[in-house]
Amino acid sequence: MKQYRVDEQLVQAARQQALARFPEGWSGAAAMYTETGRILTSVYVDAPNEAACLCHETGAICEAHRLNERICASVCVSREDTREPFVILTPCGICQERLAYWGLNVEVGVPDKAEPTQYHSLKLREVQPYYWHQIYGENKE
Repeated sequence: MKQYRVDEQLVQAARQQALARFPEGWSGAAAMYTETGRILTSVYVDAPNEAACLCHETGAICEAHRLNERICASVCVSREDTREPFVILTPCGICQERLAYWGLNVEVGVPDKAEPTQYHSLKLREVQPYYWHQIYGENKE
């Protein structure tokens, strides 16, 4: 089975979803590969109470669970304004926890330090080398 990583096709799927949902002004979205090669996309859910907002990744994570498919790679993109380029966002701590359901070898997009519009594909274990749950056998993969 092919090992999926964050690549240009996945980044482009996230950008396209962002532009479809938020064509003007601020925009963002996430895209994920499942183990079957399917690409799932989703967007941020806003709410009057900020505690109820959901990250870009949440919808695709829920969809993967609904489909009973394993997520292999995830990327999140965002821009501040229509005239600004999309940058890559590392998953927040909560989304890292959600993605860790599928193990610490899930690949995630992280921004290049010198140029945040560019990305690197890293395993969750590389993004979070001291992840709390890896002391248990099932997460040592």
